[in-house]
Amino acid sequence: MSNQDVIVVGGGIGGLSAALPLARQGLRVRVLERAREFGEVGAGIQIAPNCTRLLHEYGLLDEATALGVLPDSIIMRDALDGSELTRLDLADLRRRYGFPYMVIHRSDLHGIFLRGCARAGVELLTSQYVTSYETNDHGARVILADGGTQDADLIIAADGLHSVAREQLIGDATVNSAYVAHRAALPIEQVLGNGIARTDVVVYIGPRCHFVQYPLRGGEMLNQVAVFQSPKALDGREDWGTPDELDAAFAPACGNVRQGIPLMWRDRWWRMFDRDPITTWVHGRVALLGDAAHPPLQYMAQGAIMAIEDGWVLAQHAATSAGWDAALAAYQAVRAAHCQRVVLTSRTWGELWHLDGTRRLQRNAILRARDTRDYSFTDWIYGPTALTPDQEPPLYPVIPLDSVEAAR
Repeated sequence: MSNQDVIVVGGGIGGLSAALPLARQGLRVRVLERAREFGEVGAGIQIAPNCTRLLHEYGLLDEATALGVLPDSIIMRDALDGSELTRLDLADLRRRYGFPYMVIHRSDLHGIFLRGCARAGVELLTSQYVTSYETNDHGARVILADGGTQDADLIIAADGLHSVAREQLIGDATVNSAYVAHRAALPIEQVLGNGIARTDVVVYIGPRCHFVQYPLRGGEMLNQVAVFQSPKALDGREDWGTPDELDAAFAPACGNVRQGIPLMWRDRWWRMFDRDPITTWVHGRVALLGDAAHPPLQYMAQGAIMAIEDGWVLAQHAATSAGWDAALAAYQAVRAAHCQRVVLTSRTWGELWHLDGTRRLQRNAILRARDTRDYSFTDWIYGPTALTPDQEPPLYPVIPLDSVEAAR
């Protein structure tokens, strides 16, 4: 299908990471970004082996490694007493899956894909606000806010959680978790006094809250994420997730966490929404991708990774299928099932992380009893990306049912 036109709506990590492999297949690709310039907001992002594998395939892994950090371990601790619950040895993880676990600044990862797209000949257009979509027997069209239109053989809607395409084609609502994330990325010297590890990803899980720390940019920066359930959100108030709620949520936490909370950004925060899974992502020649198709909660650190996988799978099928209809059918058959599993498992992880009282103690006992070389929780997600539906595991989360029931 070389020399066919593809429009990607959305210039975030998902859109650019879809444009790149399609351009590498010889397709003419345009990316339409609503903002005046390409950029990415936020702080750190975790990139598991199922993503670094694709970065390697695109020839981008060395650049990413130079900008990011390869941590030694992921350590889970109790947020109230600070005790270690379980860990993953990331050197052993790399031996198992063949590729590293990385942490990197979101803007650095975005920049890597942006430069890759430019080298691959992707046309990168800004100030392109797409307001609606049309499809026909031969392709699809986007209508812009200024009244202009653009046509292509395929249009990929990678326009995020609040996708215009999702609203037009599906019309479902986002699901409010009532949790909110506060973030910070700051020079690591500012927080070295609170006992952090310079080489690990550390996750403190506690009653209705959790706190994450890990290094960025060669260990020169520290990324912090503080997530908590907002009482104001539960009460239906509009002004929820505010810094006063942040401070109250983590007041009972252990000393390491409490020392990190005053350093969080106080002028912005990210309310946590997902959507109920859908199995239809393709509407004629318009295909949803990334958060437009499957926005998860953040507990598995797979949101951006799923979008990157989406683009890779679509490009693989575009290279081997007899036309777009076959390629899109294969893309939907594989990705919808897998991403539904990630979305639902992410919700379950959130429940388990935030338990209180006796259930918290039961959960802690289960995690402490885990063999650190038990990879039954990660094989299905960090293993090779499937290309055909029969390679996909069942939709049910790989969490032992007796463990879940005991923790609940």
